[in-house]
Amino acid sequence: MDGAQEPHNREAFRQALVNTLERRLFYIPSFKIYRGVAGLYDYGPPGCSVKSNVLAFWRQHFVLEENMLEVDCPCVTPEVVLKASGHVDKFTDLMVKDEKTGTCYRADHLVKDYCKDKLEKDTSLSEEKVAELKHVLAVLDDLSSEELGAKIKGYGITAPDTKNALSDPYPFNLMFQTSIGPSGVSPGYMRPETAQGIFVNFRDLYYYNGNKLPFAAAQIGQAFRNEISPRQGLLRVREFTLAEIEHFVDPDDKSHPKFADVAKLDFLMFPREDQVSGRQARRIAIGEAVSQGIVNNETLGYFIGRVYLFLTQLGIHKDRLRFRQHLANEMAHYAADCWDAEIECSYGWIECVGIADRSAYDLRAHSDKSGVPLVAHEKFTEPKEVEKLVITPVKKELGLAFKGSQKMVVEALEAMGEKEAMDLKATLEVKGEAEFHVCTLDKVVTIKKSMVSISKEMKKEHQRVFTPSVIEPSFGIGRIIYCLYEHSFYTRASKDGDEQLNVFGFPPQVAPIKCTVFPLVQNQQLEEVAKQIARSLTASGISYKIDITGTSIGKRYARTDELGVPFAITVDSTSSVTVRERDSKQQIRVNVDEVASVVKEVTDGVSTWGDVQWRYPTHSS
Repeated sequence: MDGAQEPHNREAFRQALVNTLERRLFYIPSFKIYRGVAGLYDYGPPGCSVKSNVLAFWRQHFVLEENMLEVDCPCVTPEVVLKASGHVDKFTDLMVKDEKTGTCYRADHLVKDYCKDKLEKDTSLSEEKVAELKHVLAVLDDLSSEELGAKIKGYGITAPDTKNALSDPYPFNLMFQTSIGPSGVSPGYMRPETAQGIFVNFRDLYYYNGNKLPFAAAQIGQAFRNEISPRQGLLRVREFTLAEIEHFVDPDDKSHPKFADVAKLDFLMFPREDQVSGRQARRIAIGEAVSQGIVNNETLGYFIGRVYLFLTQLGIHKDRLRFRQHLANEMAHYAADCWDAEIECSYGWIECVGIADRSAYDLRAHSDKSGVPLVAHEKFTEPKEVEKLVITPVKKELGLAFKGSQKMVVEALEAMGEKEAMDLKATLEVKGEAEFHVCTLDKVVTIKKSMVSISKEMKKEHQRVFTPSVIEPSFGIGRIIYCLYEHSFYTRASKDGDEQLNVFGFPPQVAPIKCTVFPLVQNQQLEEVAKQIARSLTASGISYKIDITGTSIGKRYARTDELGVPFAITVDSTSSVTVRERDSKQQIRVNVDEVASVVKEVTDGVSTWGDVQWRYPTHSS
């Protein structure tokens, strides 16, 4: 299980794991008989079970416990929605091409691989060179296409497969494009995330929730990203399952009523300051992180704590899980704070959950584009005198100056925030005109004093109307499952010590099959008892496998240990049976009519194996 942490063992460990996963059909490359397609995988029977168990636990832990509103929106999304959210213009990676074969590669991956390879294998590097390569790795996400191109040329990086020269980097949009309807005039995309479906439904969900904040909406569904050169197996794929939560909250009050429930949890956190100064991640209590201002607010901190509990209860090792704060250069311009839950596996630290305070950006963007106000209301018990910013564009003057672009200039003026408006007013009063950027036109125009009046007036208000902030935990389910496979996988010697046997140590609630039923020998009486036990397991809703092949019991145990089955029931008499636990290999004797309820209480998490072991006699084989 921990072999993944030793660099020289990583490859061998991963190979053994992947061979087992593919051989036992947890997953296989899609369209295998046609030589497959990079970045697409099929889940086989045990993989489907693990996935549905992880999602069932996710629903229990978040949707049920936090009383969330679950929705299910289409994968095909009209272009206008993804234009408003910024995906059409900005959802890109930088790509380079092999100048002779046309094969595409991600520019940042090539630079990252070069730096890592040099640092790991080149012992002759000077201290300056080591510092330089480490710095490049730290700022990789922040490099422009020109800077990345200069690094590729400067380091002499060529195409990995052919060693041919590479083109300059250029942006490639990762969304799969489609058209809705047969005419082709209504463009759409396969959604790259599930969040936008929740944002565009905000008004209806707010009404459904009795016009009350805070509330959270959740969605589990497929998302699609046309990755340039997918690798790293299940970690970077072109179609994947996301589970996302959008928690809507008053921007002036981000406290959380249940924060005390998680405040004492302490786990590995990696704040921005520690990363920049080269320190290691350290254990911090989440209550302390919020009170010291390391984490922006209580609601964000609450979800970080809940994500920690979700992942560790699922079977992720707490020492190989950390919460890393985004650096200033990684954060979206609108985000107030953002943390990634990263899990260590044989590929290094992998981001599996993003927990972001996205402020009011998304709802504002969709309000502006659709013309439908996505806002919340707070009614005052007494009317309040409020100083209001009043912006009045003079449409006649603007029409003369800007003609067909008048509407966009008017909208841009009306959308100004208070600081921008007051700065514009001051400039107009001093100079009589001012430069003004209109983002919908993507240009700077000159506004004259006669074109707009800006003032502050006292008004009586009966309610406050505001755009809620959103805190978004977003889970990459495939990545979490792959890390769970790595954290659960180990080998142990067979009984006679001549071979290493593979075991998946899944917690019972995520195991694909909960128990097996083995008649000790091929005998009609014992097989009848086995079938009777199987019927009672079915009635209790427990997944099982029955094996009456007569192969040696040791071999049958080994086969099902490799699928991660936590309990094996061996039928060796007509009145009582043995129940064996996978990891300890300890066995207890249980009456035939009690065995289903014993397995159920442990797989449902009502009791532990230790609890039931104490109640029943030990069986020594």
